[in-house]
Amino acid sequence: MSFESEYKLENVAAASVASDKIDATFKSSTIDLVSGTLGGKVLSFSDEWFAEASNLLTPTPPVRQPGKMVFTGAWYDGWETRRHNTAPFDYVVIRLGVASGTVEGVEVDTAFFSGNHAPAISVEGVFSSDDDEVISWKGDRGKWEPILGLQECGPSQRFGWKLSVPATKAYTHVRLNMYPDGGIARFRLFGHAVPVFPEDKEAIVDLAAAQNGGVAISCSDQHFGVIANLILPGRGKDMGDGWETSRSRGKDHVDWAVIKLGAKGTIKNLVVDTAFFRGNFPQKAKVEAIEWSGEGEPGALADGWVDVVAPSKCSADKEHEFESLVKEKPFTHIKLVMIPDGGVKRIRVLGKRSV
Repeated sequence: MSFESEYKLENVAAASVASDKIDATFKSSTIDLVSGTLGGKVLSFSDEWFAEASNLLTPTPPVRQPGKMVFTGAWYDGWETRRHNTAPFDYVVIRLGVASGTVEGVEVDTAFFSGNHAPAISVEGVFSSDDDEVISWKGDRGKWEPILGLQECGPSQRFGWKLSVPATKAYTHVRLNMYPDGGIARFRLFGHAVPVFPEDKEAIVDLAAAQNGGVAISCSDQHFGVIANLILPGRGKDMGDGWETSRSRGKDHVDWAVIKLGAKGTIKNLVVDTAFFRGNFPQKAKVEAIEWSGEGEPGALADGWVDVVAPSKCSADKEHEFESLVKEKPFTHIKLVMIPDGGVKRIRVLGKRSV
């Protein structure tokens, strides 16, 4: 690597992932642990003179508005710092959107930053219950541990890295370091939530929630909205942060999404929420579940899927509550089926963990 810094980090083995392979590499098996919609939050930063650090956590792709000027200069959809940084790097400290998480990969997107892009980055992590202590380290070594060593970046491109050995240690906070200054549009930290479940084994929890370890793994279509939105907290802010498919034209069409539960468990109740979907909600929805012990993840047509919600009429902008048809059998995955197509904001799978 030609880029050098006086701030030395232990080398972490990682493989570069091509821009057009990042989604396929990570999005069917992990979640973005720092996503703003999941609850990721910027706690501190060295500088954000030109563009706010919080933009890094925006779940949607960056946009460009050529010619738009603000007080500080040209407007950018990302994080941009002043020139001539005298410190080794600019930094952003982020608290994960989950209680803690393990990391498999990193994405840094410098979209539309050209001539002012970040030349290089690194990522560090820590497990801490004290935000104030983490903030107090600023750009110093503190108790940070390397997640991803120094990696070169370039102008207006998505850069991805997959850890050769996925981290087994859980982190609560990360620090994105940008050497020495410049701009980054988006930052993604791909991994798995390490949930904190109630001690009471009889407690009812949302087994599908991303914060409880759920992962959206596959679907028939996600033309307008991605399946990862289905397991986010809350009811969202508009139609854009749900799952929405193309309009179907064929007879007997259905769309489906498979979600791996954060813990194997028995399902008591389910909620299919069509919040903000008012002219494009599905005519009907059904939910199937499976206890999967095969290789990889179950496909939509795998043997063993059983109905836990029969095909049921949907309506606009509503939380549809259902009692599970199968309450005693444990499951590992669910499949939400929209008949024939449309949009769903969230699905909740309320049940007990199988311990």
